[in-house]
Amino acid sequence: QVQLVESGGGLVQAGGNLTLSCAVSGRPFSEYVVGWFRQVPGKEREFVAVISGTGGVTHYADSVESRFTISRDSAKNTVYLQMVYLKPEDTAVYYCASKLVILGFRPSDFNSWGQGTQVTVSS
Repeated sequence: QVQLVESGGGLVQAGGNLTLSCAVSGRPFSEYVVGWFRQVPGKEREFVAVISGTGGVTHYADSVESRFTISRDSAKNTVYLQMVYLKPEDTAVYYCASKLVILGFRPSDFNSWGQGTQVTVSS
């Protein structure tokens, strides 16, 4: 079983930066595709970004393209989501999730999930 734990959320002003972390354990880190999703109360969970097991392939939602960067550090078994120029509409609970193949960006395509970390962007 794969375990994922998100951290790094918080309160930031519009235009600010924030980096989220997803610590992965339970399986070889390089074997897992890891994605980031976010959810606002009353809305469905939506895809944000995904990275392949080797880090060689990434994909982003149109709403965050050029502002967010997903990366992974094998030495730390951690996937990051670097966010710049944050907007109020980025406010949500952010989740990381894992699966074995890169194809598919819907929540149902992912097998294991973390508990989420809150990101709030003011102004």
